[in-house]
Amino acid sequence: MATKTVFTCQHCGYQSPKWLGRCPECAQWNSLIEELYNDTPDKRSSSLSDIVSASSIQRLSQVETKDYMRTSTNIGELDRVLGGGLVKGSVVLIGGEPGIGKSTLMLQVSHIISSKKKVLYISGEESLRQLKLRADRLNISSENLYMLNETNIDLITNHIKQLRPDLVVIDSVQILYNPLLSQTPGSVTQIRESAGALTVLAKALDISIFIIGHITKEGFIAGPKVLEHIVDCVIYFEGEKQSSFRILRVIKNRFGPTNEIGIFSMTAGGLAEIKDPSGIFISNRLDRMLGTAIMAMIEGTRPLLLEVQALVSRSNFGMSRQRSTGFDLNRMILLVAVIEKNLGLNLANHDVFLNVVGGARVDEPACDLAACAAIISSFKEQPLSQDTVVIGEVGLTAEVRSVSQVQARINEAQRMGFAKAIIPEADSKSLHANSKIKIIGVESVKQALDEIIR
Repeated sequence: MATKTVFTCQHCGYQSPKWLGRCPECAQWNSLIEELYNDTPDKRSSSLSDIVSASSIQRLSQVETKDYMRTSTNIGELDRVLGGGLVKGSVVLIGGEPGIGKSTLMLQVSHIISSKKKVLYISGEESLRQLKLRADRLNISSENLYMLNETNIDLITNHIKQLRPDLVVIDSVQILYNPLLSQTPGSVTQIRESAGALTVLAKALDISIFIIGHITKEGFIAGPKVLEHIVDCVIYFEGEKQSSFRILRVIKNRFGPTNEIGIFSMTAGGLAEIKDPSGIFISNRLDRMLGTAIMAMIEGTRPLLLEVQALVSRSNFGMSRQRSTGFDLNRMILLVAVIEKNLGLNLANHDVFLNVVGGARVDEPACDLAACAAIISSFKEQPLSQDTVVIGEVGLTAEVRSVSQVQARINEAQRMGFAKAIIPEADSKSLHANSKIKIIGVESVKQALDEIIR
């Protein structure tokens, strides 16, 4: 069999006959790795050839539509992320750092589904004995839960064809390999081909598949970017190992909304869902706190109250530092510049630190006003009232601009017992008049601070 050396990009799959420092397709640096490539045409795996039927052309009017068959995992936060449950025939990719809880969650899901249906858990990294020890720690035992230690994709598909389970868990895709390919497991080609074979199998046999994937040091799922295009749903497992909180964030879902999150807590008995995340994230606040503001954000369809903290201190070095955790750093730098320019505060010789409590991540502009309030409160050493929720986007001239889904944010603040809500003036007119929370509309950051800082 004739082979040749090619260099394949780990992100987009671009192939080059020579090594390049930067991929010309996706512009990533140092992403091309050396691989051996077969000159002969790829052959379809024999284990799939007898279950894949030939496709046929149909008119749009002839295509039958039906509701997707969903299976509840009985884990509310996971069902929320999946769009209401696990769809029959779907392929879900879950990525996260080592030790974050991916395998633990999949074992818990397998245990719940196996109470009524047949589940196959395939591990290529852990032995069956190791899986059994973990299952014992989680008090997991079921006659319908089958275990397999295998990495050959051909043998895996044969086992799936024979057992015909309703759910399959692959742990993990980076360890699988196709014997027809000369590349090593974990290479771009092996990951792409293995994921493609599993997707074909899921659609042909109408079974659901969870695929666990590792992430790179940049925080992306290892392997080609096309891996995320092949599957139906992509979920990232987020959280700090030192913290008990874990966040499931969906970035792609063909059967439900995107940007939805599920929040869990890591316990001795596994992952436990948090049904009231707003109460958890803002539970330790005091009556009046320096440099702390409460903001309301929207994650998918869920309103969520979070606490943002700011620390502004005089710099002891020649250059001031600006750092953020859970808040976009570039956005924070822009807000600091807006405060300096329009409110006349000299922050140039001060270090500015911003932190979103609980390990959450904020990526929407509706939290700008709360971040500005926290920074100014810390700088002036004037505490903010903690019975007030701050909502609004801040423009470059320090104006407060309207945001989306204000009513949902207000309802969540009212449910949590807040007395006041600072919102954009343009949005105050569209709210329900029977709201029990006091609504204060503002047009600028200065006007908002006059209402919050007393």
